[in-house]
Amino acid sequence: MLLDLEFVRNQFPAFESPVLSTHAFFENAGGSYPCRQVVDRLTRFYTHRKVQPYAPYPSSELAGSEMDEARTRLAAMMNVTGPELSFGPSTSANTYVLAQAVRGWLRGENAAIVVTNQDHEANSGVWRRLAEDGVEVREWQIDPQTGSLNPQDLATLLADGRVRLVAFPHCSNVVAEINDVAAISAMAHAAGARTVVDGVSYAPHGFPDVAALGCDAYLFSAYKTFGPHQGIMVLREAFGMELPGQAHYFNQSVLYKRHTPAGPDHAQIAACAGMADYIDALAAQHGIDGDAATRNRAVHDLMRAAEVAVIAPLLDYLAARNDLRLIGPRAAALRAPTVAVALDRPALPVAQALGRDGIACGGGDFYAVRPLTAMGVPLDQGVLRMSAAHYTSPAEVTRLIAALDRAL
Repeated sequence: MLLDLEFVRNQFPAFESPVLSTHAFFENAGGSYPCRQVVDRLTRFYTHRKVQPYAPYPSSELAGSEMDEARTRLAAMMNVTGPELSFGPSTSANTYVLAQAVRGWLRGENAAIVVTNQDHEANSGVWRRLAEDGVEVREWQIDPQTGSLNPQDLATLLADGRVRLVAFPHCSNVVAEINDVAAISAMAHAAGARTVVDGVSYAPHGFPDVAALGCDAYLFSAYKTFGPHQGIMVLREAFGMELPGQAHYFNQSVLYKRHTPAGPDHAQIAACAGMADYIDALAAQHGIDGDAATRNRAVHDLMRAAEVAVIAPLLDYLAARNDLRLIGPRAAALRAPTVAVALDRPALPVAQALGRDGIACGGGDFYAVRPLTAMGVPLDQGVLRMSAAHYTSPAEVTRLIAALDRAL
């Protein structure tokens, strides 16, 4: 079965916009277009529900029920319980709060944690700062040529049994190679460690089955998964209740409130249910039934297959050039459709030239200073990053390749 691209693009108002539709959009790794279902729910909330939720009058009850709906439906899609999913202002903020909980959890212990140098800084810096409290920080280092993480290197870091937590990305926002979360989590658990996965660069390419991944925490951003600007954290109950709570003392018995010290953004949380509406709409259009997790897994596979097919010509084109370095795997099936290249000059002016030529993409370090440094990419040049999504069309990729021919 192939993804119905016409149906997909009809779900996104951006493709009808007289402003946004003038360019081919390859900045999805920075933030995706919101789907119509999210826009409609956000508009409805601000128009008809903009009151304090959970009070005993009709509009307030509706507001609270829509917020609850977002949490329970997204959790069901990802095969976890409703209380295991919480919202926060961003993934960076959620990761910071989680790190403070781990700081208290490990305080006074002769413990170590593992971080990678493949990560975006949000899932690296906050963990490294636990060294301030005496936690030993061990770095799982990428191969400087490929950007890959070798599981055998992790096994060495885990060998003495002192590691309590491993933080790593599902995939990097510049390397884009998809890491085997289930295998890494199993390895960490066998050594007595918990796992925290940064899913920001993977989740836009298909919401994961978190239970199947086996990790203890999975974090990603709704504004990169066709929704509003919220961070979403899945924190499995055993780990979440073991960690010291970070919210008001009277909220700590409820898991989805236990590690969310910021007040909820009512409208944006409610609008997140639109992401579940969208997945359900895709399932219905493609004749997919079953429970929420089953439907989501099938839609995930449709999205991934479409992205692998659409990005392959770009990877072929870039691999054939000898004036740039393709970062990450050559094969589309091994990576997210986030394609970064190191040029022989600064990337930002090239991105600006592409912008004038009808292509939206970016140039810089994308907060991936550690992996780019490890791979020998000069930070003053950065990388040119072109990122697709399941709604990217083959015609847009052809347009991008033609524009690259003119700009490079």
